[in-house]
Amino acid sequence: MSEAAVIGVIGAGQMGAGIAQVFAAAGHRVILRDVSDALVKRGLDTIGKNLQRAVDKGKATAAEKDAVLGRLEPVTELAPFSKVSLAVEAIVEDPAAKCALFAELDRIAPEKAILASNTSSISITKIAAATKRADRVIGMHFMNPVPVMKLVEIIRGLATSDATFAAVRDHAAALGKTPVEAHDYPGFISNRILMPMINEACFALMEGVGSPEAIDTVMKLGMNHPMGPLELADFIGLDTCLAILEVLQREIGDDRYRPCPLLRKHVAAGWLGRKTGRGFYTY
Repeated sequence: MSEAAVIGVIGAGQMGAGIAQVFAAAGHRVILRDVSDALVKRGLDTIGKNLQRAVDKGKATAAEKDAVLGRLEPVTELAPFSKVSLAVEAIVEDPAAKCALFAELDRIAPEKAILASNTSSISITKIAAATKRADRVIGMHFMNPVPVMKLVEIIRGLATSDATFAAVRDHAAALGKTPVEAHDYPGFISNRILMPMINEACFALMEGVGSPEAIDTVMKLGMNHPMGPLELADFIGLDTCLAILEVLQREIGDDRYRPCPLLRKHVAAGWLGRKTGRGFYTY
C-alpha cells in the first residue's frame, strides 16, 4: 500500500472514530461511514474534541488539527468505498451484521483492497467466508481509546494470505502502534483473558464479596492494574462485554464464560456504562 492510501472506516462510534483519527493523523485520506448523518457528525465531533485536547496540551498545533480533520470524508453510503485500499469495520459486535456488511463491501471495494474487522471476539474465518476474497480479510483489533493505546491485535483467518498480514502489520506499525499476532480463536488473546476477569468481578459484586469501589481498588492497588475491572467494563460498554462473553461461551462451549446474571440485568436496564451515564457507577 502507498504511504498515503485511501482508508475506509465503517462505524463512527467510539472505536471507529478513533481508528479514523489515527489513520488521518498518519496522513491518509479517510472515508468515515455510518448509517446516518447524525452518527457521522457525532464521530467527527469526537475526533475534533480529541484533537483540540492535544492542541490545548501543546502536543499539536491548530494547523495540524485542521489538517487531520481535512483528510476525513464523512459519508452515509458504502459506494465511496470503491476507492479504498483498506477498509476497517468497527460496527456492532454481531456476527450476522458483520457478515452482511463484509458481503456488501466485497461487492463494492476494489478487487485488491484488504477488508479488516475491528471485532473483539468474532471469528475472522467466519467473516471472511461471507466474501470472495478470504485471502484479503483479516482482523485488526484496536484497543480503546484508539489514539492512546499502542496495541493492535492482528488476526489471520484460515485463508488470510501472508501478503495481507504483512500489509496490515506494516500499516499498524506506521500508525505508531505495536502489532501482535493472535490466532483466530474466540476472543483472540485480549478478550479471552480480560472478559473472564470482568465477568468474575461482576459475580463478586453480585454475591456481595465487595462493593464496586472495593473490587476495583483491590485490582488497582493489589494487582497494579491502571483501571479496575468494573470501571473498565463501564468504559468498554456493558453491552459489548456481554456480547463478547456470549461469543466465548457459545464458540468455546465452556460454561466458565457464562455471563454473570447481574451483567445481563444492567444491560437489560439500559445501564451500559459511561455512554449511557450509568453502569456499575453513575457518571
